[in-house]
Amino acid sequence: MSSDALHVHVDTQMLEDTYAEVFTFSVTTRAMATEYKLKGLTSIDLKNGQKQEVEVEGIESGKILLLKHKDEVHAMSSNCTHYGAPMVKGVLTPGGRLTCAWHGACFKVSTGDVEDAPALDPLAKFEVIEKDGGVYIKGEESTIKSSKRTLNIKCSPKGQEKVVVVGNGSGALGAVEGLRGGGFTGSITCVSKEGAHPPIDRTKLSKALMTDPSAVSWRKPEFYKEGGIDIVQDTVTSVDFNAKKVKTQSGKEHDYTKLILASGGLPNMLPISGLKGDLSNVFPLRSLENTQAIMGAAGSEGGKKIVVVGSSFIGMEVANCLASQKHEVHVIGMESEPMERVMGAKVGSIFRKLLEKNGVKFHMGASVESGKESSSKNGQIGSVTLKDGTELQADIVVEGVGIRPSTDYLKDNSSIQLEKDGSLSVDESFAVKGLKNVYAIGDIATYPYHGPGGNGKPVRIEHWNVAQNSGRSVARSINDPGSAPKAFIPIFWSALGSQLRYCGNTPNGWDDVVIQGETDVSEGKQSFVAYFTKGDEVQAVASMMKDPYMTQSAELMRRGNMPGKSDLSKGVDIMEVSVPAEVKM
Repeated sequence: MSSDALHVHVDTQMLEDTYAEVFTFSVTTRAMATEYKLKGLTSIDLKNGQKQEVEVEGIESGKILLLKHKDEVHAMSSNCTHYGAPMVKGVLTPGGRLTCAWHGACFKVSTGDVEDAPALDPLAKFEVIEKDGGVYIKGEESTIKSSKRTLNIKCSPKGQEKVVVVGNGSGALGAVEGLRGGGFTGSITCVSKEGAHPPIDRTKLSKALMTDPSAVSWRKPEFYKEGGIDIVQDTVTSVDFNAKKVKTQSGKEHDYTKLILASGGLPNMLPISGLKGDLSNVFPLRSLENTQAIMGAAGSEGGKKIVVVGSSFIGMEVANCLASQKHEVHVIGMESEPMERVMGAKVGSIFRKLLEKNGVKFHMGASVESGKESSSKNGQIGSVTLKDGTELQADIVVEGVGIRPSTDYLKDNSSIQLEKDGSLSVDESFAVKGLKNVYAIGDIATYPYHGPGGNGKPVRIEHWNVAQNSGRSVARSINDPGSAPKAFIPIFWSALGSQLRYCGNTPNGWDDVVIQGETDVSEGKQSFVAYFTKGDEVQAVASMMKDPYMTQSAELMRRGNMPGKSDLSKGVDIMEVSVPAEVKM
């Protein structure tokens, strides 16, 4: 048997501290189905809703997942196709959704197809056979080993439909793969200044400061070429919504029948002397080019003095990564504790202590006064001065002070009205209000939120996973114009010494947090779930070392069956709460 395999290595040391190993996925282009016996099984004894991971005899490290749903036994890939999480730890719903415990990737049990981000490839399905006192599956060795079924988007575009996507990030990724995966055969063109490489896993930039395009790209360029998807490196300068044309810096025009605006965000820089771009070795962090520049300045030997301005997700992840590389890292934050605005002081203090164990030094409740040139007068940063007079020596400064919607190309457009923050107002289908066949997704979209506490309140959420899900939603609307939009619960994750999971949103804020579990960082016992409540209603959930609590919470939220603050305060365990079949959002 011959096969051509592409091996993609995902280094999870920084991304998954609790499962610090390298997962290798193989994509095999040709193989033959064979019967394989499942180790230790003489029959299948599962109840509805139960799951079991089983070894496959004759295949080294080969495993599959058995589960039972509506009296039918299914055999599927054992690991999530996103980062390789064991799906046996995921959440299986009565509606036939199997959701990953790590990052919320969701698959349809009957087919293995992707339901929600962040996974791109579906799970493989295998035929189950019981005979001769044993249990067998029928499949291909390469597919069992790879633990996935590669999405096939091969297409020679035809017809009059032309989809143009402005952007090349997570939203664009979800849209184009959702379109092709859903059967769209028209032309697809992505136009972006980041078009020099295929869409990347942007989460690896801040969490692990990866610099190799091949290590952060989700697909090889050939994948999109085979799918008839053109990725163009150019900067969009304007859109003529009447003539249906996208105009670029190079002078080219791209006609469209449907337009998806997915231009993402632009990193802010402090409007302060020395830190606004007037000195070198001062970096934002948004693109692959940014991480390449940061690591080029930091080198590989450690020992640099690095100041990180900002104590939210980006700043904390960068600080943790650089500290692990033996640099001296100082974090400046305006809040009393890191990430306090989102997580509160109690939970924020846990993150601070985890990073302090890694060597990071914090300056909280602080503001920056200026950046000063180095003593050698070489145009590089030399120090950062705080408003209280503290001076921090700095070879490198990384600014994690937020982003703004990248919509400058729409500012003077008479056909569209931007929100005060520069975003675009869209409906539940992410269609731009007042325009036909135009959608906006990701960081530039303000959309109606229907999760707990939302009631349709307009929100703009900056996260890779939210962008991809909104892209998938648009793809469904284009492929099936009569379908109703499918709402989703936002899911986040972060690498902060221990892996943080978070689901939900707090559009109206929160007034209390209920914490269940251990929070003692000094003894390495941090294993907790934090429920953020408004009145009695849970708005969001954060967990650390408590999988699959976040995933269970997200599924309960979708169904309006999340226990309230009063129940949680009494010690109710949400893993003992059944997930209804009916979805209410």
